[in-house]
Amino acid sequence: MKTKVLVTGAGGFLGGYIVRDLLATGLYDVYSFSRGLYPKLEALGVILRQGDLGNYHDVESALTGMDAVIHTASQVGMWGHYKDFYRTNVIGTENIIKACHKLKISRLVYTSTPSVAFGDQSLCGVNEATPYPERYFSMYAESKAIAEKIVLMANNGVLSTTALRPHLIFGPGDLNLVPRVVEAARAGKLKIIGDGENLVDVTYVENASLAHVMALEKLNFKSAIAGKAYFLGQGPIKLWDFTNELLKRSGEAPVTQKIPFRVAYFVGFLIEVMLKIAGKFDVHPPMTRFVALQLSKSHYYSHENLENDLGFVPKYSIEEGLDKLFQR
Repeated sequence: MKTKVLVTGAGGFLGGYIVRDLLATGLYDVYSFSRGLYPKLEALGVILRQGDLGNYHDVESALTGMDAVIHTASQVGMWGHYKDFYRTNVIGTENIIKACHKLKISRLVYTSTPSVAFGDQSLCGVNEATPYPERYFSMYAESKAIAEKIVLMANNGVLSTTALRPHLIFGPGDLNLVPRVVEAARAGKLKIIGDGENLVDVTYVENASLAHVMALEKLNFKSAIAGKAYFLGQGPIKLWDFTNELLKRSGEAPVTQKIPFRVAYFVGFLIEVMLKIAGKFDVHPPMTRFVALQLSKSHYYSHENLENDLGFVPKYSIEEGLDKLFQR
């Protein structure tokens, strides 16, 4: 009898790969829960369940009959209303856990983000013992940190939980990271923030998906990964070298113009203030304080714990991932 797994956000970039990898094992009946309907998923044999993460009754209905959940759905963005981030990322996660308890679902794999550990300083090769920062510069990161804590605290003898923190996911089907970089470069709006020497992790999407499937397979209340969060990535590499490689393969000129971090940070601060005064929260600002920090600071992590506890090693190198992304 196959295990019934519900994937929230299955219509998204990472969620879609997780669905395909689950189906490829032949061990799972896969269900999707999201606001929209995705005929491509249905064509793969995925059973679609539609609703709102922020509505508990929708969540309970979607999780009925499930054996496990992979929760990838979240409100993502560099700007917006905090209440929207909180409703989806925090209340939505609380609803998932509440329904798991009521329905006696035993496994929950949560997609977190390394941004839960990022404040305003570089993080170089640190592991999961790194504390959450006292202050966040991103509503997304703050809400995801609250949700991650809730997930890890919910781990007990009935519900086993774990959280994966994939960093800067790229690959075929990406509609955000790479397209926005290329669009900004074409518009002449992309500039190196700081000295351009900052190091980061990136993650090829098939590696991120593989880690989620492995976590689901291994997770139980006795496993080493239960109740823990893990950084997931490949690197470190120079952020701006990687960016210029993306541009080169996209047929664009490399970005060479630099602006000091303090200038970018101050511009980001002014933009945030002006947007708040104008009441504009449904825009994508060209700069925020968080963006300035992310583009100028180093943020790469130790992956030793994930390798030791889960046995995970990336299947594809960064170079192989780039080749797949730009395959003609």
